[in-house]
Amino acid sequence: MSLIQVHSFAQGVWKAPAGVRTLHSAVTGEPVAEAGADGLDVLAMAEHAREVGGPALRALTFHDRARMLKALAQALTARKDELYALSHVTGATQRDNLFDIDGGIGTLFVYASKGRREMPDAQVFLDGEVEGLSRSGAFRGRHVCVPLQGVAVHINAFNFPVWGMLEKLAPCLLAGVPAIVKPATATCWLTEAAFRIMIEADVLPEGAVQLVSGGLGGLLDALGPQDVVAFTGSADTALALRGNRTLLRNAVRFTAEQDSLNASVLGPEAGPGTPEFDAFVKEATTEMTVKAGQKCTAIRRIIVPEAAMGAVAEALAERLKGVRIGDPALETTRMGALASAAQKADVEAKRAAIAAEATAVLEGWQAAPDGVDPERGAFVPPALYLCEDPDGARAVHETEAFGPVSTLMPYRDAAHALALANRGGGSLVASVFTHDPEFARAAVAESAAWHGRLYFADRDIGREGTGHGAPMPHMVHGGPGRAGGGEEQGGIRGVLHYMQRTAVQGSPRMLSAIGSDWMPGAPETPSDPHPFQRRFGDLAPGDTIHAGPRVVSLEDIEHFAHFTGDVFYAHMDEAAARANPFFPGRVAHGYLLLSFAAGLFVSPDPGPTLANTGLEGLRFMAPVSPGDAISVRLTVKSKKARNTEYGEVRWDVAISKQGPEDEAPIQAAAYDLLTMNAA
Repeated sequence: MSLIQVHSFAQGVWKAPAGVRTLHSAVTGEPVAEAGADGLDVLAMAEHAREVGGPALRALTFHDRARMLKALAQALTARKDELYALSHVTGATQRDNLFDIDGGIGTLFVYASKGRREMPDAQVFLDGEVEGLSRSGAFRGRHVCVPLQGVAVHINAFNFPVWGMLEKLAPCLLAGVPAIVKPATATCWLTEAAFRIMIEADVLPEGAVQLVSGGLGGLLDALGPQDVVAFTGSADTALALRGNRTLLRNAVRFTAEQDSLNASVLGPEAGPGTPEFDAFVKEATTEMTVKAGQKCTAIRRIIVPEAAMGAVAEALAERLKGVRIGDPALETTRMGALASAAQKADVEAKRAAIAAEATAVLEGWQAAPDGVDPERGAFVPPALYLCEDPDGARAVHETEAFGPVSTLMPYRDAAHALALANRGGGSLVASVFTHDPEFARAAVAESAAWHGRLYFADRDIGREGTGHGAPMPHMVHGGPGRAGGGEEQGGIRGVLHYMQRTAVQGSPRMLSAIGSDWMPGAPETPSDPHPFQRRFGDLAPGDTIHAGPRVVSLEDIEHFAHFTGDVFYAHMDEAAARANPFFPGRVAHGYLLLSFAAGLFVSPDPGPTLANTGLEGLRFMAPVSPGDAISVRLTVKSKKARNTEYGEVRWDVAISKQGPEDEAPIQAAAYDLLTMNAA
């Protein structure tokens, strides 16, 4: 069998390996691939990304980039069986593939959806609301985000060759920043295969992505203030990278996701026989054995009430004994191998350090692995320990054995449990299995500062919970302190890591032009025909109609009250209304004003406006009394395409009433109206 030649992809060309390093199967120990990037001109790659990839990506809108991500996800989905076969050689089972390969593809799909739904079809992202900076409103400010004009260098870990690449690429490409991907060499043949599928999909602009299957050479020494480094790996490597003088001098953005001694806490009330107890034991088993424990989010410390320790230890050991270990390609296998012989040696050394402070509950082979020679492959059996004195111990709180190794720890009370959870010095995730809301509240107050994510599991979430160890692209993935202090994913938050937030100040006219959305004070364009009779593509921010006036009578108010059942005293009792400091007497219902406003601005004839999908930001600013005349302004505020058939239009609606003689109208209500309009 010929060895896989793991190529790099530089400046649009595939480069054969040079300075070859032989990579071995995690299952058999036999040579499987050759990789190396000696002689690769990484500085030219960075310039190619900045000069070719960056401008091409920035020329696209967020929606264009979102569609690109969806196309990549579809291409990978169509060929994921190829990736499964290669993944087994890294020691991963089919269950592991669902986390790595399917999880990575799912992340692309999520960011594709969020890009279309939560970001504009434009090149500038608006961050927050407009701020008034002057009395008249002629001078305002807002924050905008634009893509950095450099290159993102993604340095990924060996344990998730596909997800690790895609969870960084998805927000980066959506932001409009090109990337150089550097996978861990030990499993880089799988990353290269997924990367090749994306290139062959032919949806990425030239220079948008490049791949280094080997060392980065002097690339980090050539990065500047518009560049980004995103790292996943050990704390020691992260420390070395953080200390690079060029990165420090140029304030290069650096995020790290590194060592993490994650904890799982069984609530004080969750004893044997409760759904939380059963879920806790099952989850701890899963987290020890998925990816053979090679997960940055795996449970390393299992924190249990003293009274329940015996029951937990017995139940967990029994479940672990039943885990089928062996050839990852077999459907019956539940736990495969570590990624390499070097990783096996590292885990064994770390396990020994933990064992010096704890008693073995379960260690060593319980049964021979299925279909493999455990001495030739990187197989390690699950090891479970009990630390009777977690307050006096150090190694169990400081040593991460990156494999199927976990330690049980007893706690006295709730405060003690949370203090132990925090002893890890900062983690990516801690989970709490409890049905007691007060204990959950205490966990957030006492522990949230030490963990990037808190996962609360009880009988109410049932099977819908994604589990302790599953970072979701919608939520932040990262953690303080020992975990690196970085954040990835988190929905659109992850996109903003690759963008510059800038405060822009000026007139409403200028700010509306910059943000491609209209705001009060910016120019209005009279709409003819009626805007409800214009298609999505024909509407533009600023298109406006004014309608009214309509006098609101006492009869209108009483009819609305009796018709709807809303007979609140402010609408029906003059004396009681006058006694209220907010009203001059009886006033019109706010919802009556909305109805009258719709009656003034709606076009009744069939047209491209398909549906009213809601309103947002409704505010009532001044009461309307019987006899007042109201008018309404309806303006296109912004647009967002949903698909090729229709798009969402956001309208700025202002309801005003006549002011005192010779004075300007008084605004009575304001809101954003949402409609779907045919393309």
